[in-house]
Amino acid sequence: MKRILKKSIAVNLIAIIYVMTMTNLIGLSQTITYPIVGTGQTISYDTTSAITMPTIGQAFYGQNSNHPGNTRSYTNNGDGTVTDNVTGLMWQQSPDKNSDGIINIDDKRSYSEAVDSAASCNTGGYHDWRLPTIKELYSLIMFYGLDLDPQATSSSGLTPFIDTTYFKFGYGDVSAGDRIIDGNFVSSTLSVSKICGLQADAVFGVNFADGRIKGYPIIFPGIGTINHFYCRYVRGNANYGINSYTDNGNGTISDYATGLMWMQNDNSQAISWESALSYAENFTYAGFSDWRLPDTKELQSIVDYTRSPAATNSAAINPIFNCTQITNEAGISDYPCDWSNTTHASMMGGGRAAAYICFGRGMGYMVPFGGWSDVHGAGCQRSDPKTGNASDFPTGRGPQGDAIRILNYVRLVRYVNPSTGINENKEDISPNLYPNPFTDKLVIEIQGNNKITTYEIYNPFGQIVQKGSSVGKTVVQTNSFSPGVYLIKLEYGKTYEFKKIVKE
Repeated sequence: MKRILKKSIAVNLIAIIYVMTMTNLIGLSQTITYPIVGTGQTISYDTTSAITMPTIGQAFYGQNSNHPGNTRSYTNNGDGTVTDNVTGLMWQQSPDKNSDGIINIDDKRSYSEAVDSAASCNTGGYHDWRLPTIKELYSLIMFYGLDLDPQATSSSGLTPFIDTTYFKFGYGDVSAGDRIIDGNFVSSTLSVSKICGLQADAVFGVNFADGRIKGYPIIFPGIGTINHFYCRYVRGNANYGINSYTDNGNGTISDYATGLMWMQNDNSQAISWESALSYAENFTYAGFSDWRLPDTKELQSIVDYTRSPAATNSAAINPIFNCTQITNEAGISDYPCDWSNTTHASMMGGGRAAAYICFGRGMGYMVPFGGWSDVHGAGCQRSDPKTGNASDFPTGRGPQGDAIRILNYVRLVRYVNPSTGINENKEDISPNLYPNPFTDKLVIEIQGNNKITTYEIYNPFGQIVQKGSSVGKTVVQTNSFSPGVYLIKLEYGKTYEFKKIVKE
């Protein structure tokens, strides 16, 4: 089993790195391939409870209700499938895998079963279903849900974190030994580092019962029992969840896949949720004054699940960003959690908690695993109180002893171009590449351009195999190129252009 898991992790990593590399090269596209669905949160909160929606200049302005994002939009296709009209993804309507009309323990699958069974799925007459990535799966979460008491024994009166008008949902099957809170759905995204004191291989999942992302053990350490999850298959928009970053050279990063611009640096210090809102709404940088605190789904969009402190000695974010180092509860070097503007409302505590993303370890205190360790994985989404003192929780809180982070870091966001779309630097210049396909040479000719043109040619592995610059017309010798598909990046002035070229 261990050999299979290691091989699966390696294969996933190679595939993810390849796809992300090649997609990043196609940066300045007019099509947003990774649209972020809003969280559905319309209620406003202070540090404890619901309030009237604040306006500019008032305390707590800038929270999720002030910036709702893309309104969710679904179509029930009447054949057991639901289309997300924002993302372009099609989903199975129900996780009822044995088609008995009941969602319970019999519908749960191990990670390997969930992956393998997708090939035989024919819901709606389609045969290209797949287990979703964690970013695809998280697109379904809705933060009008209410966190529940982990000790709850009935689902009566609970509100899950998914739109049950369109999607079927099941809490844990208490009659079979589950807890009500065990409504977690598995993704295809494996953790690149072990959790629970480095004893367990893990896969990320979304718990639509309590509104969190966690890394779950594939096999429970110590007892050897295989973990089981609900699963919901997806099809369509294979580019969803793949970022397309451009370093703007001014301390900002544009993601042309999502249409969002980010601060390259975080704010370098831990602050409260209320202070984070105030910091964002009073921030001007790089000529922009419309920076804001991101909602939790926007913030999760920049997690790089191929990276972690244990596996790559880095934060779980693309190295194009800078991330402040911290010392965590175990006294080791780590990376911070970042606040979102999203309240994690609870049936027990109103609006006392806010959601955040861990770009470092998801720390928890569990005696069987040596005390403090990573129990949820880098890239998990959790929530903690908006006020209080973390020192009141010396061994964390909850079944996994979750570390309490009342003060967190901030990375601001804005839309790339709120008024005219994301491709704000496009110039009316027509590149001509010939012959294409090519053999021993490729001619690059830029019509209507008298600026210096630089070019970079990338092989199928994302490696630069040729680069140079000229004005007007360039002949590139390509004798040494192996046959195959390449990408060429052309830069003239403020414009970046990417083209596919083929060596015969």
